[in-house]
Amino acid sequence: MLMKKTLLIALLGVLVVAGVLGGVKALQINKMIAQTAHFQPPPDPVTTIQVASDSWETRLTAVGSLSAVQGVTVTAELPGKVVEIPFAPGTPVAAGDLLLRQDTSSEQALLPGSEAAVVLARSILERARRLLIDEAVSQAEVDAAQAKYLQALADVENLRATIAKKNIRAPFAGRLGIRQVNLGQMLEAGNEIVTLQSLDPIYVDFLVPQQQLLSLQPGLTVRITTDALPGKALEGKITTISPRVEEATRNIRVQGQVRNPEEWLRPGMYVNVAVVLPQRKDVLMIPITAVLYAPYSDSVFVVEAAAGDQPQAGQDQPPGKQLRQQFVHLGEKRGDFVEVLSGLQAGETVVTTGVFKLRNKQAVVVDNTLQPEFKLQPEPEDK
Repeated sequence: MLMKKTLLIALLGVLVVAGVLGGVKALQINKMIAQTAHFQPPPDPVTTIQVASDSWETRLTAVGSLSAVQGVTVTAELPGKVVEIPFAPGTPVAAGDLLLRQDTSSEQALLPGSEAAVVLARSILERARRLLIDEAVSQAEVDAAQAKYLQALADVENLRATIAKKNIRAPFAGRLGIRQVNLGQMLEAGNEIVTLQSLDPIYVDFLVPQQQLLSLQPGLTVRITTDALPGKALEGKITTISPRVEEATRNIRVQGQVRNPEEWLRPGMYVNVAVVLPQRKDVLMIPITAVLYAPYSDSVFVVEAAAGDQPQAGQDQPPGKQLRQQFVHLGEKRGDFVEVLSGLQAGETVVTTGVFKLRNKQAVVVDNTLQPEFKLQPEPEDK
């Protein structure tokens, strides 16, 4: 009986202690819940910029291709064996530089005899003219002597022309391509020897819709870019506008000329073309990094004063900042900026970096110490 009483007292003591501990724990949990309900996370630092208005040049864009101002495939004009190839493939040459020499030994052997025939025919003609004065010969004999002299001259010129044609020279200054012949090879008329392209300046050919005809005129600036030259843009001028509209596409063929002193551009390359028109347009612009792109619509985060957190009179403490997600309609991109067609007003402040991790009505603090530099015409470093 005493044992049962002792066990009952011990059980009651354990229950009392458990109840006290449970009550203390419940108080602690309720206090934590109350603190969590009023917890405000610290504001996140953001970089910002004001929506700016600017005047952009108006451009007409197209896709074009490059062609040489002068470009040919040098070929053999006469049959003959190749005896000398003095050029190196891929090197620049001047107009008149020797590219290939064919065997002219037969012509060279015949040339002295033909020149001697010219001397003899001239001597006979001069003698006949003197005798004609004394009426010792007829006019017909003088005419025959003159014809033989002219024939002898023609034979010499024919041999010299043949020798010149077998010494093949560059028709204009440019850069050579890949060699297509070898020493000792027998060439036929029309056999390819090497390509020759004049690369500076170079033509850019492109098509524009017929409705843009009145916007075009020779002399307008043409700016071209290509993936072969990332970050670089080369400028030239429109030189020719075709007088004919292509019936199949209703497009107009336009040709411009671009300086190419470094020979970065090569015939046949694909390029992006922008014709700079005289008119300019007023735009609102923001950095591209400020845009949160999404399938349903693009948006930005506008920084504004937090509701109910305006500074009181005599206080130096600035008001709190919060974000408002604003949907926008975007236009053309240029450099680091994009045109805003609707959704923002000039002077509004938007977040410029890290927008993917932000949310609507989020508390923020502005810190522009790490603000990147935004440019309309960025120039990437060559590394």
